[in-house]
Amino acid sequence: MGIDKRYRVIDLFAGVGGIRLGFEQAGSVETVFSAEIDKYACQTYLANFGESPMCDLTKVSDDDIKNIPDFHILLAGFPCQAFSIAGRKGGFEDTRGTLFFDVARILKIRRPPAFLLENVKGLTHHDKGKTFKTILNTLENELGYTVHYRVLNSKEFGAPQKRERIYIVGFDGDPPFAFPKPKGATKKVKDVFEKREVSSKFYLSQRYYDTLIEHKNRHADKGNGFGYEILDPNDVANAIVVGGMGKERNLVIDKRLTDFTPKTNIVGEINSSYVRRLTPREWARLQGFPDSFVIPVSDTQAYKQFGNSVSVPVVKAIAKQLLTSLDKLQAGKIWEKEISGSGASYTPSLSYSAKGSYTPATPT
Repeated sequence: MGIDKRYRVIDLFAGVGGIRLGFEQAGSVETVFSAEIDKYACQTYLANFGESPMCDLTKVSDDDIKNIPDFHILLAGFPCQAFSIAGRKGGFEDTRGTLFFDVARILKIRRPPAFLLENVKGLTHHDKGKTFKTILNTLENELGYTVHYRVLNSKEFGAPQKRERIYIVGFDGDPPFAFPKPKGATKKVKDVFEKREVSSKFYLSQRYYDTLIEHKNRHADKGNGFGYEILDPNDVANAIVVGGMGKERNLVIDKRLTDFTPKTNIVGEINSSYVRRLTPREWARLQGFPDSFVIPVSDTQAYKQFGNSVSVPVVKAIAKQLLTSLDKLQAGKIWEKEISGSGASYTPSLSYSAKGSYTPATPT
Protein backbone atom coordinates (compact mmCIF):
# COMPACT_ATOMS: atom_id res chain seq x y z
CA MET A 1 0.00 0.00 0.00
CA GLY A 2 1.55 3.30 -1.07
CA ILE A 3 1.43 6.67 0.63
CA ASP A 4 2.02 10.08 -0.88
CA LYS A 5 3.88 11.61 2.04
CA ARG A 6 7.44 12.81 1.50
CA TYR A 7 8.64 12.47 5.06
CA ARG A 8 7.73 10.65 8.24
CA VAL A 9 7.89 12.34 11.64
CA ILE A 10 7.68 11.34 15.29
CA ASP A 11 6.00 13.64 17.82
CA LEU A 12 7.59 13.56 21.30
CA PHE A 13 6.28 15.30 24.44
CA ALA A 14 3.40 15.86 22.07
CA GLY A 15 0.93 17.70 24.31
CA VAL A 16 -2.18 18.19 22.18
CA GLY A 17 -0.24 17.94 18.92
CA GLY A 18 0.56 21.57 18.10
CA ILE A 19 3.95 20.82 16.53
CA ARG A 20 2.51 17.90 14.59
CA LEU A 21 -0.33 20.08 13.32
CA GLY A 22 2.10 22.76 12.13
CA PHE A 23 4.09 20.21 10.15
CA GLU A 24 1.03 18.56 8.67
CA GLN A 25 -0.23 21.97 7.55
CA ALA A 26 3.17 22.77 6.00
CA GLY A 27 3.67 19.83 3.72
CA SER A 28 3.48 16.16 2.92
CA VAL A 29 4.40 14.52 6.22
CA GLU A 30 3.13 11.40 7.94
CA THR A 31 3.25 11.08 11.73
CA VAL A 32 4.20 7.49 12.57
CA PHE A 33 4.78 7.69 16.32
CA SER A 34 3.80 10.03 19.15
CA ALA A 35 4.42 10.16 22.89
CA GLU A 36 2.78 12.07 25.77
CA ILE A 37 2.11 11.14 29.41
CA ASP A 38 -0.62 13.61 30.46
CA LYS A 39 -3.88 11.66 30.25
CA TYR A 40 -6.01 14.72 29.51
CA ALA A 41 -3.69 15.89 26.73
CA CYS A 42 -3.91 12.37 25.32
CA GLN A 43 -7.72 12.67 25.27
CA THR A 44 -7.48 15.85 23.19
CA TYR A 45 -4.84 14.30 20.93
CA LEU A 46 -7.03 11.24 20.37
CA ALA A 47 -10.08 13.38 19.57
CA ASN A 48 -8.16 15.26 16.88
CA PHE A 49 -5.73 12.75 15.40
CA GLY A 50 -7.50 9.45 15.98
CA GLU A 51 -4.74 7.96 18.10
CA SER A 52 -3.59 8.15 21.70
CA PRO A 53 0.05 9.13 22.24
CA MET A 54 0.13 7.72 25.79
CA CYS A 55 3.74 6.67 26.28
CA ASP A 56 6.36 7.42 28.93
CA LEU A 57 9.64 7.96 27.08
CA THR A 58 11.65 7.62 30.28
CA LYS A 59 10.59 3.96 30.39
CA VAL A 60 11.36 3.21 26.75
CA SER A 61 14.33 0.89 26.30
CA ASP A 62 16.97 1.15 23.58
CA ASP A 63 15.38 -1.90 21.92
CA ASP A 64 12.00 -0.14 21.94
CA ILE A 65 13.61 2.86 20.24
CA LYS A 66 15.02 0.59 17.55
CA ASN A 67 11.48 -0.69 16.90
CA ILE A 68 9.93 2.75 16.34
CA PRO A 69 8.79 2.89 12.69
CA ASP A 70 11.28 4.46 10.32
CA PHE A 71 11.17 8.27 10.38
CA HIS A 72 12.97 11.29 8.95
CA ILE A 73 12.18 14.12 11.38
CA LEU A 74 12.05 14.14 15.18
CA LEU A 75 9.76 16.75 16.75
CA ALA A 76 9.85 17.56 20.46
CA GLY A 77 8.80 20.33 22.82
CA PHE A 78 10.77 19.05 25.80
CA PRO A 79 10.58 20.59 29.30
CA CYS A 80 13.42 22.81 30.53
CA GLN A 81 15.48 21.02 33.21
CA ALA A 82 18.88 21.65 34.75
CA PHE A 83 21.71 19.19 34.15
CA SER A 84 24.18 17.92 36.71
CA ILE A 85 27.45 18.95 35.04
CA ALA A 86 29.75 19.66 37.98
CA GLY A 87 33.20 18.39 37.06
CA ARG A 88 31.95 16.90 33.80
CA LYS A 89 32.22 17.78 30.12
CA GLY A 90 28.66 19.01 29.74
CA GLY A 91 27.66 16.42 27.13
CA PHE A 92 25.29 13.55 26.43
CA GLU A 93 25.94 11.55 29.61
CA ASP A 94 25.45 14.67 31.73
CA THR A 95 21.87 14.96 30.48
CA ARG A 96 20.95 11.57 31.94
CA GLY A 97 17.90 11.79 34.19
CA THR A 98 16.32 14.65 32.20
CA LEU A 99 13.77 14.50 29.41
CA PHE A 100 16.24 15.99 26.94
CA PHE A 101 18.32 12.83 27.50
CA ASP A 102 15.51 10.78 25.99
CA VAL A 103 15.42 13.08 22.95
CA ALA A 104 19.21 12.78 22.55
CA ARG A 105 19.02 9.01 23.07
CA ILE A 106 16.57 8.62 20.19
CA LEU A 107 18.68 10.88 17.97
CA LYS A 108 21.77 8.83 18.81
CA ILE A 109 20.17 5.44 18.18
CA ARG A 110 18.04 6.26 15.13
CA ARG A 111 19.99 9.11 13.51
CA PRO A 112 17.13 10.85 11.66
CA PRO A 113 18.05 13.36 8.93
CA ALA A 114 16.47 16.28 10.82
CA PHE A 115 14.82 17.46 14.03
CA LEU A 116 12.93 20.41 15.51
CA LEU A 117 13.02 21.15 19.24
CA GLU A 118 11.01 23.87 21.00
CA ASN A 119 11.43 25.40 24.43
CA VAL A 120 10.91 28.56 26.45
CA LYS A 121 12.99 31.62 25.64
CA GLY A 122 14.69 31.38 29.03
CA LEU A 123 16.40 28.13 28.03
CA THR A 124 19.37 30.15 26.73
CA HIS A 125 20.19 31.50 30.19
CA HIS A 126 18.74 28.71 32.33
CA ASP A 127 21.19 27.67 35.06
CA LYS A 128 23.51 30.52 34.02
CA GLY A 129 23.61 29.27 30.45
CA LYS A 130 24.92 25.81 31.38
CA THR A 131 21.75 24.02 30.28
CA PHE A 132 21.75 25.41 26.76
CA LYS A 133 25.51 24.97 26.39
CA THR A 134 25.13 21.31 27.29
CA ILE A 135 22.28 20.86 24.81
CA LEU A 136 24.29 22.42 21.96
CA ASN A 137 27.41 20.46 22.85
CA THR A 138 25.40 17.23 22.85
CA LEU A 139 23.68 17.92 19.54
CA GLU A 140 26.64 19.39 17.67
CA ASN A 141 29.81 17.87 19.04
CA GLU A 142 28.69 14.49 20.34
CA LEU A 143 25.87 13.64 17.93
CA GLY A 144 27.35 15.50 14.97
CA TYR A 145 24.30 17.49 13.84
CA THR A 146 24.41 20.90 12.19
CA VAL A 147 22.32 23.05 14.51
CA HIS A 148 20.44 26.34 14.01
CA TYR A 149 18.46 28.11 16.73
CA ARG A 150 16.48 31.30 17.08
CA VAL A 151 13.95 32.96 19.38
CA LEU A 152 10.76 33.76 17.46
CA ASN A 153 7.71 35.74 18.58
CA SER A 154 4.29 34.29 17.76
CA LYS A 155 2.80 37.71 17.03
CA GLU A 156 5.07 37.98 13.97
CA PHE A 157 3.61 34.84 12.39
CA GLY A 158 -0.16 35.21 12.56
CA ALA A 159 -0.81 34.22 16.18
CA PRO A 160 -1.92 37.40 18.03
CA GLN A 161 0.04 37.06 21.26
CA LYS A 162 3.45 38.13 22.56
CA ARG A 163 4.92 34.67 22.90
CA GLU A 164 8.66 34.22 22.51
CA ARG A 165 10.01 30.70 22.23
CA ILE A 166 13.32 29.23 21.12
CA TYR A 167 13.31 26.82 18.19
CA ILE A 168 16.24 24.50 17.54
CA VAL A 169 16.60 22.90 14.10
CA GLY A 170 19.19 20.24 13.30
CA PHE A 171 20.32 18.33 10.21
CA ASP A 172 22.48 15.26 9.66
CA GLY A 173 24.38 17.22 7.05
CA ASP A 174 24.62 20.90 6.22
CA PRO A 175 21.91 21.93 3.75
CA PRO A 176 21.05 25.62 3.27
CA PHE A 177 18.58 26.67 5.98
CA ALA A 178 17.16 29.95 7.23
CA PHE A 179 14.48 30.58 9.81
CA PRO A 180 11.33 32.20 8.41
CA LYS A 181 11.23 35.98 8.35
CA PRO A 182 8.75 37.76 10.66
CA LYS A 183 5.64 39.02 8.89
CA GLY A 184 4.57 41.56 11.50
CA ALA A 185 1.53 41.52 13.76
CA THR A 186 -1.05 40.71 11.09
CA LYS A 187 -3.76 39.56 13.51
CA LYS A 188 -5.26 41.25 16.56
CA VAL A 189 -7.01 40.14 19.73
CA LYS A 190 -10.40 40.97 18.22
CA ASP A 191 -9.77 38.33 15.55
CA VAL A 192 -10.04 35.55 18.15
CA PHE A 193 -13.24 36.75 19.86
CA GLU A 194 -16.24 34.45 20.00
CA LYS A 195 -18.85 35.41 17.43
CA ARG A 196 -21.71 35.04 19.87
CA GLU A 197 -22.47 36.03 23.45
CA VAL A 198 -20.14 34.28 25.89
CA SER A 199 -21.43 32.42 28.95
CA SER A 200 -21.50 34.41 32.17
CA LYS A 201 -19.14 31.82 33.71
CA PHE A 202 -16.24 33.60 31.99
CA TYR A 203 -17.10 36.98 33.56
CA LEU A 204 -15.42 38.06 36.79
CA SER A 205 -17.45 38.67 39.91
CA GLN A 206 -17.56 42.28 41.07
CA ARG A 207 -15.78 41.31 44.27
CA TYR A 208 -12.93 39.58 42.46
CA TYR A 209 -12.58 42.42 39.97
CA ASP A 210 -12.38 44.93 42.84
CA THR A 211 -9.70 42.75 44.44
CA LEU A 212 -7.65 42.78 41.24
CA ILE A 213 -7.88 46.57 41.03
CA GLU A 214 -6.76 46.94 44.66
CA HIS A 215 -3.96 44.46 44.13
CA LYS A 216 -2.69 46.27 41.04
CA ASN A 217 -2.86 49.67 42.74
CA ARG A 218 -0.97 48.34 45.73
CA HIS A 219 1.83 47.07 43.51
CA ALA A 220 1.80 50.30 41.48
CA ASP A 221 2.37 52.28 44.68
CA LYS A 222 5.51 50.18 45.24
CA GLY A 223 6.71 50.78 41.69
CA ASN A 224 5.82 47.31 40.48
CA GLY A 225 3.99 46.57 37.25
CA PHE A 226 2.39 43.36 38.46
CA GLY A 227 -1.35 42.91 38.04
CA TYR A 228 -4.21 42.20 35.70
CA GLU A 229 -4.49 43.69 32.22
CA ILE A 230 -7.47 44.48 30.02
CA LEU A 231 -6.49 43.99 26.41
CA ASP A 232 -6.98 46.47 23.60
CA PRO A 233 -8.94 44.55 20.92
CA ASN A 234 -6.75 46.16 18.26
CA ASP A 235 -3.53 44.98 19.89
CA VAL A 236 -2.06 41.52 20.53
CA ALA A 237 -2.49 39.47 23.69
CA ASN A 238 0.11 38.79 26.33
CA ALA A 239 1.57 35.29 26.34
CA ILE A 240 -0.97 32.79 27.61
CA VAL A 241 0.58 30.77 30.39
CA VAL A 242 -0.49 28.18 32.92
CA GLY A 243 -0.91 29.29 36.52
CA GLY A 244 -0.18 32.59 38.20
CA MET A 245 -1.95 35.54 36.55
CA GLY A 246 -2.09 33.85 33.14
CA LYS A 247 -5.80 34.44 32.59
CA GLU A 248 -5.90 37.81 34.37
CA ARG A 249 -3.21 39.29 32.12
CA ASN A 250 -5.49 38.66 29.16
CA LEU A 251 -8.87 40.07 30.20
CA VAL A 252 -11.26 41.73 27.77
CA ILE A 253 -14.34 43.94 27.96
CA ASP A 254 -17.31 42.29 26.27
CA LYS A 255 -20.65 44.10 26.62
CA ARG A 256 -22.69 41.52 24.73
CA LEU A 257 -23.72 39.74 27.95
CA THR A 258 -27.49 39.63 28.46
CA ASP A 259 -27.82 36.74 30.93
CA PHE A 260 -26.21 37.85 34.17
CA THR A 261 -27.12 34.67 36.04
CA PRO A 262 -23.89 33.29 37.57
CA LYS A 263 -23.01 29.87 36.14
CA THR A 264 -20.32 29.18 38.73
CA ASN A 265 -20.03 29.55 42.49
CA ILE A 266 -18.77 33.13 42.37
CA VAL A 267 -19.02 35.41 45.40
CA GLY A 268 -21.45 38.24 44.66
CA GLU A 269 -22.67 39.49 41.32
CA ILE A 270 -21.02 39.64 37.90
CA ASN A 271 -18.94 42.80 37.50
CA SER A 272 -20.67 45.84 36.03
CA SER A 273 -17.75 46.66 33.72
CA TYR A 274 -18.32 43.56 31.56
CA VAL A 275 -14.79 42.27 32.17
CA ARG A 276 -14.27 38.61 31.33
CA ARG A 277 -11.59 36.04 30.73
CA LEU A 278 -10.92 34.71 27.27
CA THR A 279 -12.55 31.33 26.63
CA PRO A 280 -10.59 28.12 25.96
CA ARG A 281 -11.56 28.38 22.29
CA GLU A 282 -10.18 31.93 22.20
CA TRP A 283 -6.95 30.65 23.78
CA ALA A 284 -6.82 27.99 21.06
CA ARG A 285 -7.17 30.70 18.42
CA LEU A 286 -4.40 32.73 20.07
CA GLN A 287 -2.19 29.70 19.46
CA GLY A 288 -3.33 29.38 15.86
CA PHE A 289 -5.42 26.23 16.25
CA PRO A 290 -8.30 26.01 13.73
CA ASP A 291 -11.88 26.04 14.98
CA SER A 292 -12.18 22.46 13.76
CA PHE A 293 -9.78 21.44 16.54
CA VAL A 294 -11.86 19.51 19.07
CA ILE A 295 -11.71 20.45 22.77
CA PRO A 296 -13.09 17.39 24.61
CA VAL A 297 -11.83 18.26 28.11
CA SER A 298 -12.86 20.61 30.91
CA ASP A 299 -12.12 24.33 30.74
CA THR A 300 -9.42 23.89 33.38
CA GLN A 301 -7.61 21.26 31.34
CA ALA A 302 -8.13 23.18 28.09
CA TYR A 303 -6.49 26.31 29.51
CA LYS A 304 -3.57 24.18 30.69
CA GLN A 305 -3.21 22.45 27.31
CA PHE A 306 -3.28 25.57 25.16
CA GLY A 307 -1.14 27.49 27.65
CA ASN A 308 1.52 24.77 27.34
CA SER A 309 1.19 24.38 23.58
CA VAL A 310 3.17 25.85 20.72
CA SER A 311 1.86 28.47 18.32
CA VAL A 312 0.90 26.45 15.28
CA PRO A 313 1.60 29.18 12.66
CA VAL A 314 5.18 29.57 13.90
CA VAL A 315 5.82 25.84 13.60
CA LYS A 316 4.20 25.79 10.16
CA ALA A 317 6.52 28.56 8.96
CA ILE A 318 9.60 26.77 10.32
CA ALA A 319 8.40 23.45 8.91
CA LYS A 320 8.20 24.87 5.39
CA GLN A 321 11.82 25.99 5.63
CA LEU A 322 12.96 22.71 7.19
CA LEU A 323 11.19 20.57 4.59
CA THR A 324 12.73 22.60 1.77
CA SER A 325 16.18 22.13 3.30
CA LEU A 326 15.54 18.43 3.77
CA ASP A 327 14.57 18.13 0.11
CA LYS A 328 17.97 19.57 -0.79
CA LEU A 329 19.74 17.32 1.71
CA GLN A 330 18.08 14.24 0.29
CA ALA A 331 18.44 15.28 -3.35
CA GLY A 332 19.45 12.30 -5.41
CA LYS A 333 18.44 9.81 -2.76
CA ILE A 334 15.54 7.37 -3.00
CA TRP A 335 13.54 6.78 0.17
CA GLU A 336 11.31 3.74 0.62
CA LYS A 337 7.65 4.80 0.68
CA GLU A 338 5.91 1.46 1.02
CA ILE A 339 4.38 0.30 4.28
CA SER A 340 5.65 -3.16 5.13
CA GLY A 341 2.85 -5.67 4.98
CA SER A 342 -0.57 -4.60 6.20
CA GLY A 343 0.70 -2.15 8.81
CA ALA A 344 -0.04 -4.58 11.64
CA SER A 345 3.40 -6.17 11.83
CA TYR A 346 4.73 -3.70 14.41
CA THR A 347 3.73 -4.74 17.91
CA PRO A 348 5.18 -2.31 20.47
CA SER A 349 5.99 -3.46 23.97
CA LEU A 350 4.60 -0.17 25.30
CA SER A 351 1.43 1.71 24.34
CA TYR A 352 2.85 3.49 21.31
CA SER A 353 0.57 5.14 18.77
CA ALA A 354 2.55 3.77 15.83
CA LYS A 355 0.54 3.41 12.64
CA GLY A 356 2.59 0.60 11.17
CA SER A 357 5.99 -0.84 10.49
CA TYR A 358 8.04 0.76 7.73
CA THR A 359 10.89 -0.72 5.74
CA PRO A 360 13.96 1.35 6.69
CA ALA A 361 15.17 3.60 3.92
CA THR A 362 18.30 2.76 1.99
CA PRO A 363 19.84 5.77 0.22
CA THR A 364 21.18 5.07 -3.25
